[in-house]
Amino acid sequence: MDQQIIAIKLSNSNGLELQISNFGATIISLMVPDKNKELINVVVSLESAEDYTKPYYLEKGLYLGSSVGRYAGRISRGCFKINDEVYPIHSENNVHLHGGKIGFDKKYWEVENLNKGKNPQITLSCISEHLEEGYPGNLKTFVTYQLSEENEVKIAYKATTDAETLVNLTNHSYFNLDGKGTILDHKLKINSLYYLELDGQLIPLGKLINSMNTSFDRNEISQLGREDFEGFDDTFVLGDEKLKALLMSPKTGIQMEVYTNQPASLVYTPVKLPDLTYKNEVSYSKFSAICFETQNFPDAPNNNNFPSSILKPGEEYINETVLKFSVI
Repeated sequence: MDQQIIAIKLSNSNGLELQISNFGATIISLMVPDKNKELINVVVSLESAEDYTKPYYLEKGLYLGSSVGRYAGRISRGCFKINDEVYPIHSENNVHLHGGKIGFDKKYWEVENLNKGKNPQITLSCISEHLEEGYPGNLKTFVTYQLSEENEVKIAYKATTDAETLVNLTNHSYFNLDGKGTILDHKLKINSLYYLELDGQLIPLGKLINSMNTSFDRNEISQLGREDFEGFDDTFVLGDEKLKALLMSPKTGIQMEVYTNQPASLVYTPVKLPDLTYKNEVSYSKFSAICFETQNFPDAPNNNNFPSSILKPGEEYINETVLKFSVI
């Protein structure tokens, strides 16, 4: 297909507007009405769709709103094994991150379907060929973004393969419900009783740690920037409750609920975003955004006690996540 940028906007009758780019199947804007019925862009966005393709942005490794794969998160040891066969993968400092050098975030996806009627949606696809970035099998991946009349953003990843392979996909949007500044005064709740123990390179050590009475205990809604908050780049094991996480801004009144069929969410709060050309020239301060990367456990291929990330021929990988917006 021609490698040119396509940006498509979806909107519902309540004023919600979602803009998607075919480069990385990326969310490049998400406008949500606040308590004053003003539209707030609740995701960190660059000024233009073309900016996402520029080397000065890509070298930052931010993945703003991108679809991440073949394997979201980290894989250790520079390889993985399937059926006793070892597959070497690109690593930096013994860490393979978000699918390798040319992951799904840097691919031009094909627009498969577009419906701008009621509950509008767009489906994009990409093909990852056998041994691309070291992964076996020809993998066909689809992502569908849909806006509902209930102000839900529905994200569904699906994939099939012709050989056993690893799959772990996610969307990497950065959320700030004020559209600028910091999120330290946002309210946060995560339904999770355990988090993954990590080494110094953020690689899971294979152990689940009870979060009760620790800084990882976010089961009761509280200010994100409470006294024990030092920032997250951590995997929360999600509980059985339907609602997995909740984020709310006292300033705008915007609330976002997170639902998913995935066993975990990597929660990431960068201390500082780099100086880039952000949309509408907004500025961000310390702890300016939060990511909910709903997915399987990082480094599952090298931890037998983690949920399997292997996809076999004849099976279908499905990652469904819903972001529901409201004003309180």
